[in-house]
Amino acid sequence: MIVLRAVTAVIGSLVLAAMFGGAHAQNSTGAEARLKEKSIILPVLPPPFANYVDAVRVGNLLFMAGNTSGGPEWKLRGKVGRDLTVEQGYQAARAAGLVMLAKIRAELGSLNRVKRLVKVLGMVNAADGFADTPKVINGFSDLMVEVFGEAIGKHARSAVGLSALPANMPVEVEMIVEVE
Repeated sequence: MIVLRAVTAVIGSLVLAAMFGGAHAQNSTGAEARLKEKSIILPVLPPPFANYVDAVRVGNLLFMAGNTSGGPEWKLRGKVGRDLTVEQGYQAARAAGLVMLAKIRAELGSLNRVKRLVKVLGMVNAADGFADTPKVINGFSDLMVEVFGEAIGKHARSAVGLSALPANMPVEVEMIVEVE
């Protein structure tokens, strides 16, 4: 009888995992717990500095406005490949990711309500001929996988170089997120 109950419990768990997918099962540890575990601190949010909102929810999709690496306190500015190295661009993309996470948390109340990162558009303020935009935007993508795990955090992505970004910031990232 005990063996039968154990087998039934295992089968029930497998059925639930199949019904809700691996991403749901992976989120049981939670993005919020991962932030604490990895000592990742999210920044205080500045208000939007133009005529827009940080997020718009349509059904179960959350469309996030573009985020740069920070406000006036962010010292690294300029074109990646001329004024900044790829590593500095990577760190700017990671910083933009921290801002994005803080804005998602502000919108949803908890990062644990994120079901899947769907699409990311990473824009790099790039010097003429700079071709390493994917390496720069990896700073953002690596952070998302670190916080959400592979199943939820790995996303479709475009990484493009532009001739300029607001306030001469090195990186801007926008994202679409599936939420509960």
